[in-house]
Amino acid sequence: MVSNPPSSSPLAKAERIDNYPGLPGVTGAELLDRLQNHAEAMGTEFLTGKVLSALDMGKSWCLTVGQNVVEGRALIVTSGVTPVQHIPGEERLLGRGVSYCAICDGMLYRRRSVVVIGRSPDAPQEAAWLSSIGCQVTYVAASRPESLPEHIPFVRAGRLEIEGTERVEAVLADGARLPCEGVFLLRSAVAPGDLLPGLAFTDGYIAVDRSGRTNLPRVYAAGDCTGRPFQIAKAVGEGQVAALAAAEDAEALRSL
Repeated sequence: MVSNPPSSSPLAKAERIDNYPGLPGVTGAELLDRLQNHAEAMGTEFLTGKVLSALDMGKSWCLTVGQNVVEGRALIVTSGVTPVQHIPGEERLLGRGVSYCAICDGMLYRRRSVVVIGRSPDAPQEAAWLSSIGCQVTYVAASRPESLPEHIPFVRAGRLEIEGTERVEAVLADGARLPCEGVFLLRSAVAPGDLLPGLAFTDGYIAVDRSGRTNLPRVYAAGDCTGRPFQIAKAVGEGQVAALAAAEDAEALRSL
């Protein structure tokens, strides 16, 4: 299982939970601990990190998680509600100069000018790495992070737009034009629709059937990302249903 640290979950901040059957009065942190401990006792392996890319290999899915690569016969998305407000030009130029992963694509921009839009705690470190391999980095954010190296130029801006016809040409930062060949948009999480192009949505949530199957092969979804009600019991039940469907489909694929 690939996940963010349990402490980053909104559930961890709940002071008291009374609507999860059999465990009344627990805190969110206690419930998360119990769920994770139970999963680990059953043999589940956890990898903490941000999923940066997903590639359909035909009979499996290959995920880039930070600097790690993991592979599995099925992919179950349980991302919760991921509020992402796209920057104008971002979706149109994704893969044509816009990237969500410095480690994945940084080498393509050595000796080229790039803009890092920092919206995650580790964005300054990724900007420093890009600079170390020879990229000409400009860092853009609402405020300068303390951990950003002094030698990297910083631009304070809140209103952003990515310009370009066929490829990225510049970033508009509060009206100031920053010419560049690449944009690294570093958020704390990559939204499912950005991670999996072509994934179908209904009313802003991942569209699934009663088994948790999405429109993409061997991709399933469960929990808040599939829509209301936003309840723990609903998420757990959908997770079980999706896992059973994934196991069934993976076994059928193995026999081919």
